[in-house]
Amino acid sequence: MKTVRALERGLDVLLQVQARRAASLHEMHVALGLPKATLLRMLQTLGQKGLIWQRLADGAYLPHVDARARSQAITLEHIAEVASPWLKALSTRVSWPSVLAVPRLDHMEIAETNSPLFRLDSATLGPVGVKLSYIHTATGRAYLAACSDEEREAIITRLRPRVPADGSEADLRAILDDTRARGFASREPLHPWPDRSRQLVLRDGRRSMAVPILLDGAPVASINITWPAKRGTDDAVMLRHLGALKHTAREITLAIERAVTVAEERLPQAPFLGANGPVSPATARPGQETRFTG
Repeated sequence: MKTVRALERGLDVLLQVQARRAASLHEMHVALGLPKATLLRMLQTLGQKGLIWQRLADGAYLPHVDARARSQAITLEHIAEVASPWLKALSTRVSWPSVLAVPRLDHMEIAETNSPLFRLDSATLGPVGVKLSYIHTATGRAYLAACSDEEREAIITRLRPRVPADGSEADLRAILDDTRARGFASREPLHPWPDRSRQLVLRDGRRSMAVPILLDGAPVASINITWPAKRGTDDAVMLRHLGALKHTAREITLAIERAVTVAEERLPQAPFLGANGPVSPATARPGQETRFTG
């Protein structure tokens, strides 16, 4: 039996968006080999059917979140709201400020910071909305090391220079492997790719460590601690404060999970579809043929 080629190509586009979590038109053009005009028509059709949407901030295409799954979709504002009291609590245990950042197409974006609680000109962080490098900051590396292989490959492809230095990509992957093995990220060692934040990292005289915030095993954000290099050795600061940082990340994860549970409980239960129309699961008779529609 012959397959429908147009449908196959449309599904290929949808699967690309879902696998990458966010994909640009150019990325899909390279991955699928389809003309951009054709891709645009397919993306518009998928959007009209409520399967994908386009983010205004960077033009990326993302999978649509339906009404039931929406309770599990974590927005930047939601993460910031949930994390804010835990960042405040962290400020009472650690002498240096932190930021919480969320992923974007080719950078991390600061969503919240406890920096204003510290009267330290040498370690001012933020403000909210500042873009951070995936490659040159501990915050970015923590997320990049923790995300899925598909998402990581998509991000590295976006950031790869036209002519990368010999061995530089292997060095980046080794940094990420080491980050996963250690369980936290740092700015060191430096990397040669000319991504955003590189010059700032080279000259600001600071050190950072960061860990991902995980939900169902996948990262949704990263949280860091930043301190002036002259105020303590990396090993000493990490030994003293890494436990508090990891504890805060776990508490933020638990707080998000509680918020998701509350949101799910408020959703009406999806109906079943019987032979004569919708049937409430509570009133369906034993043996009555039903089909779940949620």
